[in-house]
Amino acid sequence: MPSATLTARLEARISTDLHGMLKRAAELQGRTMTDFVVAAVQEAAQRAIEQAEVMRLSRTDQERFAQALLAPPEATPALKQAFARRRSLLRTDAE
Repeated sequence: MPSATLTARLEARISTDLHGMLKRAAELQGRTMTDFVVAAVQEAAQRAIEQAEVMRLSRTDQERFAQALLAPPEATPALKQAFARRRSLLRTDAE
C-alpha cells in the first residue's frame, strides 16, 4: 500500500494588490497561484533557516579556526579538571 502524503492547510489574509501581484507572477511562470506561493514560501523558509544555522567566517577567521584544529593550544588546568569531572560522571552513570 503506497504511503499517503500528509498535508496541512495554511491560510493568510492579504491585500488585493498583493493577491493581484502573486496571481500575475504565477501566470508569468505558467504555474498555479498555490504552486507559486508554496514554492516562494519554501525558498524563503530555507533561506531563513540557513541564515540562522550556517555560520559564515571571514577568511582570517577561517584560517584561525583551521590552525586551532591543526595545532590546538595546550589544555589549561581548568579544562583538564572539567574533563576529569566529565569522565567520573560518565563512569557513575554507566554503572
